Amino acid sequence: MKRDIYQTLCDWKKTSNHKPLLLRGARQIGKTYIIKEFGQKEFDSIITLNFERNEEFKEIFNSYDPKDIIEKISLYTGKKPEPGNTLLFLDEIQDCPQAIISLRYFFEEMPELHIIAAGSLLEFTLESENLKMPVGRIQYLYLFPLSFGEFIDAIGQGNLRTYLIDYKNLSKLPRTLHDKLHELVRKYFLLGGMPEVVQEYCNSQDILNCRKIQRSIIDTYIDDFAKYARKSKHRYLKKIFNAVPTMVGQKFIYSHVDSTIKSRELKEALEVLEMAGIVYRVKRTSGGGLPLETGVKESYFKMVFLDIGLLHAVNGVYADTVRATDFTAIYNGAVAEQFVGQEIIAYHSPFTKSSLYYWTREAKNSNAELDYLIVKNSEIIPIEIKSGSKGRMKSLLMFLENYKIDTGIKISQAEFDEEFPIMSLPFYAIESFLT
Repeated sequence: MKRDIYQTLCDWKKTSNHKPLLLRGARQIGKTYIIKEFGQKEFDSIITLNFERNEEFKEIFNSYDPKDIIEKISLYTGKKPEPGNTLLFLDEIQDCPQAIISLRYFFEEMPELHIIAAGSLLEFTLESENLKMPVGRIQYLYLFPLSFGEFIDAIGQGNLRTYLIDYKNLSKLPRTLHDKLHELVRKYFLLGGMPEVVQEYCNSQDILNCRKIQRSIIDTYIDDFAKYARKSKHRYLKKIFNAVPTMVGQKFIYSHVDSTIKSRELKEALEVLEMAGIVYRVKRTSGGGLPLETGVKESYFKMVFLDIGLLHAVNGVYADTVRATDFTAIYNGAVAEQFVGQEIIAYHSPFTKSSLYYWTREAKNSNAELDYLIVKNSEIIPIEIKSGSKGRMKSLLMFLENYKIDTGIKISQAEFDEEFPIMSLPFYAIESFLT
């Protein structure tokens, strides 16, 4: 299965002063798969050390001397890493913090060796106070579920994706193709971008089988709670896990999750799931200038889930999506907002952790809200998700006028329209605008 990050990995391999890579992201989004595929195709050999499966590999890193480590790897695996020809893959590296620290010394003393590390619960180790992170000596890389573009690529519509990416083609897209693309968006709403789910659909075309896999992934995440926190905290994690998909698009209020639980407990649980990459915070910002983070009000935020297909599995809204003629009406607009948020994250630079922002004004008899604010070419771009081809754009126009911004984006099922000052962008065309 093709992933956009593959080309990023190839570019990293060719860079003369490359740093060891630390691939970050939630469980089951394909980190191990893409690294192994990259190693097998682009190198003469790949050596994988899985610290969860083979605890004895931890002893290799009792020393931080790269030459000593390479010698031990050769003894343990029977394979000698050859700089320039071998990819060294350190899998489940969170189980061996010494290996993380050693990356610094590889960069300083053996920079020609290509090393990639990853782990399903890596974020918790990286946040540990006792870990001496090799700051400036490693390169972070972030991976997410398949974007809509990657999805249509995977199901055999790669030519269609190539056509869409060329922004000039949007204005001349035939109506029949427009309708076909929105049916593909509907399919993505149902399936989402978890690699195992998409692969099953490619193999069997059986959505019911895909739903079973989605449920299995959800169960795996819940089972992981034992690794995140003490048993007494599990119920708080489960409460938040089940609540976020039901509250997408809304101001997140802890008492709406469970009024009998202290907000402090739920706040901690939410932060744990954020760290695990299962949920993402959408921060409220004033939108008055760059960076958007400076205008953030910490106590006001919304949430989106890791994956739109998993959101369907948790909420059980498959039938609503199958029947809907207006995508923005599904689950009171939550599904459409989830999709757009997920697309913004997916097309963000893989080298930095993405942040999502929204804007709202709460005034007497004059409330206004925009679903997302993004930054493109150092300019703030407001985004509103609307039903129909027309519809009132009061909030969007208000924001453009107040902050003297030239262009706003309306995302809907309407065809592409670049009429100033509001650009109408179909759901399927987000990639062409963001990239």
